[in-house]
Amino acid sequence: MKSILIPILSAAALLLAGCDEPAPWARPAKGPTIPQAPSNLRAQKVAWNEAAGAFEIGGKPLKAGRLWTFDGSTEGFVLAGGSVLPATPTGLAVRNVDFDPILRSPKGLELDGSRYSLVLVRLTRHRPGAAWDGAIFYSTANHGESGDFRSKPVEGAAPGVNETVVLVYDMARPKKGGEDWINSVIDSLRIDTDDQAGGTFTIHQIAVTENPGLASRGVTPPPAPVEAKEEPKAEPDPKPAEAPKT
Repeated sequence: MKSILIPILSAAALLLAGCDEPAPWARPAKGPTIPQAPSNLRAQKVAWNEAAGAFEIGGKPLKAGRLWTFDGSTEGFVLAGGSVLPATPTGLAVRNVDFDPILRSPKGLELDGSRYSLVLVRLTRHRPGAAWDGAIFYSTANHGESGDFRSKPVEGAAPGVNETVVLVYDMARPKKGGEDWINSVIDSLRIDTDDQAGGTFTIHQIAVTENPGLASRGVTPPPAPVEAKEEPKAEPDPKPAEAPKT
């Protein structure tokens, strides 16, 4: 008899314990986890507007030809010399393992360089590997990655530890390459962060946008070169007339 009563009493106890818990539909709803915005932001003219989901300059949104936000995916970006994984809650977690790590975008971007010539990379630097690099390269149908076609950020360079910046690359005025970008269809991008191993970053967004020009970023355009005027050549003195022979 005892062997029959024990299971019955145990089941009854479990049932009574379960009665203390509210039914799933009666439990208070849990709100979604709110992503924590990066802190220690560098003050810049170019900024990311979370609500609008776009980069902007002075409150005016920039039209993007390509925008990557890495929401649960690496979106085709790969890292030679390290690893990339989706960050939490969003972003791209970059870990540099080898010397001179290289982050590459997917190929086949088909970006009109004459329209989209501002490259923006918003990142947080968590741990430096060595000296900051920050170079950007690109490929087209006419050439691959080359030191002859590259640039450095005109804003946001050399972020500190746990500092969030927007790297701004003005590809209409690159360090090398002249007008190649604006005369080309861009196939892919390459971004170099640190020169050595050990660095870790979270890349929040990357975009290639229209370029409103230097004045929109508060930069005074350089004066146009003044052409030197040629001095008029002095006419040679006329040959004196010979005295008449007598």
